[in-house]
This record gives sequence, structure tokens and C-alpha cells, in this order.
Amino acid sequence: MIKEEYKYSDLTGKIIGCAMKVHSALGNGFQEVIYQRALAIEMTDMGLSFSREHEMPIYYKQQQIGTRRVDFLVEGVISVELKAVTSLEDVHLAQAINYLEAYDLEVGLLINFGSKSMQHKRIVNRKFNQKNQGNPEIK
Repeated sequence: MIKEEYKYSDLTGKIIGCAMKVHSALGNGFQEVIYQRALAIEMTDMGLSFSREHEMPIYYKQQQIGTRRVDFLVEGVISVELKAVTSLEDVHLAQAINYLEAYDLEVGLLINFGSKSMQHKRIVNRKFNQKNQGNPEIK
């Protein structure tokens, strides 16, 4: 599933496993919020620490210009963005990458429950600033 040499591979593997259980039980065709609620139950059962709809500030030139809610912030280090669309498109991937960069998080997951088979993409922030690790609100 996820290569062991990847950073946080154990954690992302657990999240993807939870998502697979949800998709196996519910299938496709529900609204995103239904999958979000079910995934929260699975991740709780797995013992993962997370914040749902975690609000994070967006900065431009050290000035806060707004906020955005990531679907899940898991263990304070992995952003998880959910979709319930027929097929993932480049715009969804770009959005997930933008969130990683805006929040200065290193790794994220984009998970789509809307297709017949669950889709997931592991995303890495190439602009990650390691000095802010552990506090995604510092910019």
C-alpha cells in the first residue's frame, strides 16, 4: 500500500486502512460529510488522534488573510482531505498540495470515496519548512 521508507508510512497506512473499511461498508454515492463522520469513527476505533474540520490560518507575507478547514489533521502531522466525486481531477490534487504548503505540513492524503473503488493519493510538500514541524499554525 504505502512504501515503508516514506515518512509517516505507518500512520498513512492506518488512515488508508480506515478509509478502506468505510468505503467497503458504505460504497460510493453518499455526500462527503457522511464519509467524514464514518472515517472519524474508524480512526477513533484505531486509536488515532485527530482533529476534524481543523481550522487553520492562511498567511500571505506574514499576514493572516483567511482561514481554511482541513477535513482531518491526524496526529498533528498529516492532513487528510476527503472527496466524494466520480473521479479525482488535477484541481483536487492542486488543492491538497496548496493546503500542505499553506499549513506547512509535510505529508497529506487525498481520499476519494465517490468512485466505485476508493482512490487515495499520498502528497508530499516539497516546500516543507522543518523548523515549524509540530506546530502547523506557525508561519
